Amino acid sequence: MAAPVLEKFEEMILEVEFDPDGSPGTYTSICGMIDVTINRTLNVDEDEVPSDCDDESLPLAVNVEGRSLVVTVSGTGKWARQNQSKMKEWIYSARKLNARLRDAAAAPGDMAVESGPALLTALNNSRTKGQAVSAEIEIRFAGRPVLAAAEPNP
Repeated sequence: MAAPVLEKFEEMILEVEFDPDGSPGTYTSICGMIDVTINRTLNVDEDEVPSDCDDESLPLAVNVEGRSLVVTVSGTGKWARQNQSKMKEWIYSARKLNARLRDAAAAPGDMAVESGPALLTALNNSRTKGQAVSAEIEIRFAGRPVLAAAEPNP
């Protein structure tokens, strides 16, 4: 049996296009984030329907259909000065910026990028004497992210 090939920390990258008006397509990682969690949630509708028209004593069947997809990214780490103005401007402006999750080690043809407009929905800081200031963020994609496959190596 073959052992699994595991993803490394530095191969799963969260990046934001902080200045889309200045140089579109230039993405920057959020410095200081040492824990990043990606949540992909498919909201569903359930509908109970008769399972057998001849025997109503039987339990109902449940039809389940996908309704909407919500993708959020949360991160925790240390508050890096490089990000301070960009992150505060992002949340205070309530502006959608392009964000992407990139799998730098994806094999050619595998889904490697999830990208799209996103909102910074939470920006929290805390301090403890003797330690660097910590940060917690929450990013929510505004709609379904676009998927792109890894390019073949030249």
